[in-house]
Amino acid sequence: MKVTGIVLAGGKGSRMGGVDKGLQPLRGKPMAAWAIARLKPQVDEIVINANQNLEIYAAFGYRVVSDEIGGFAGPLAGLHAGLSAATHPLAATVPCDSPFLPGDLVSRLSSSLEENDLAVAKTGDQPHPVFVLLKTSLKRNLEAFLQGGGRKIDAWYASLKVVEVPFDDEADAFRNINTLEELGKA
Repeated sequence: MKVTGIVLAGGKGSRMGGVDKGLQPLRGKPMAAWAIARLKPQVDEIVINANQNLEIYAAFGYRVVSDEIGGFAGPLAGLHAGLSAATHPLAATVPCDSPFLPGDLVSRLSSSLEENDLAVAKTGDQPHPVFVLLKTSLKRNLEAFLQGGGRKIDAWYASLKVVEVPFDDEADAFRNINTLEELGKA
């Protein structure tokens, strides 16, 4: 089944001093470029969710969509924007600040999705709620949740049939870079 990849780059970067995290350089290229390069071979199309620096993100060569819900409403607003643009029955999301994401993320999540609405990666006891594969038909459900004031990703997931997929063998792949100090270490 075909998959739309959604790179979530719509946050404010507040833990990084208000800079656009996806555009911060890591080893000579923007972090979002690393995430895109890792995701691209795993999906049939890429959509970038961004709310600032749209022209720069468009230069990556993929469709850029902004949140329809204003005020930097979080990853669910970005997911909603991505689902609105998706042209395939499944969507996989990754954050722009996780440049080391697994090369087999989508295949492993897909093999566990089955009758569930959503498959989420986890390492140990820690789910990684922005590393998911979900059915794009959930867009209306998510829209209703957001219109009702919902913003917490865990609360929305609790209303769905979710399977957690262990990635203990690739735990470091889910490391995200939230601060300039972490960026320097990476």
